[in-house]
Amino acid sequence: MRVIDTHCDALYKLQAGKGKYTFQDAEELDVNFERLIEAEMLLQGFAIFLDEDIPVEHKWKKAVEQVNIFKQHVLHKGGVIHHIKKWCDLEKLPEDKIGAMLTLEGIEPIGHDLDKLTQLLDGGVLSVGLTWNNANLASDGIMEERGAGLTRFGKEIIHLLNERKVFTDVSHLSVKAFWETLDKAEFVIASHSSAKAICSHPRNLDDDQIKAMIEHDAMIDVIFHPIFTTDSGIADMEDVIRHIDHICELGGLKNIGFGSDFDGISSHVKGLEHAGKYQNFIQALEKHYTKDEVEGFASRNFINHLPK
Repeated sequence: MRVIDTHCDALYKLQAGKGKYTFQDAEELDVNFERLIEAEMLLQGFAIFLDEDIPVEHKWKKAVEQVNIFKQHVLHKGGVIHHIKKWCDLEKLPEDKIGAMLTLEGIEPIGHDLDKLTQLLDGGVLSVGLTWNNANLASDGIMEERGAGLTRFGKEIIHLLNERKVFTDVSHLSVKAFWETLDKAEFVIASHSSAKAICSHPRNLDDDQIKAMIEHDAMIDVIFHPIFTTDSGIADMEDVIRHIDHICELGGLKNIGFGSDFDGISSHVKGLEHAGKYQNFIQALEKHYTKDEVEGFASRNFINHLPK
């Protein structure tokens, strides 16, 4: 069964590795070429993400470097991996190919320059999270104690994303910014979040947020990081399925997808140690849901929510 995963941090890990890893088959990478094949991946999202301690004046250069890593290492696979730069590219993707899309996790690289964001969008970025866990020029993140919402600049960014039919990602936003974004963004996604009712981590969505996402007909892509899956921080695939069950109970059967956070996580769900294990998870889901429902989680729900 083909799979769509909206979030991984392989570009960050490749950049940090400074040439030590090959995207072909490096064991150090949760997401590599061979594991995408094993996963039967239809589309993998590759995040542009920077450490917060990188000096401001170097952030744009580091982001561009990750884009170049994507082009030179991820896409350089004999034509098997296709760059999805527009949503119609996914609809036209040959059955024997894998799609790869760029996303932006935090607008720190652009500073206060919308032209730089436009450059990234022109280069194929299809989903933008305004911030990571902390505060920046667009918004407060979920771990910022102040808990403020969107800035004027953040609202300008959302306006641009609406015009370009690009997703605004709410996964790391403060609670206040979440609600403000839901009010302003036309194309909303939680690219890697789960249910706070099952695991109390602040990064997860509470029931009111999940219901609002469903009412907004937005995707909620569950994450595979154990610390977002159980309060003990130890998890297996059944624990991930509990989050899916809960979202379904709230009416989100057709809003669920996957956002693994592979290569951005320090521990793994048992049985989901890397992307090559995806079909194990599909089989586990089929013990709880019909094949049609699982196909929805795996890819069809996301395809049905593509911006028009």
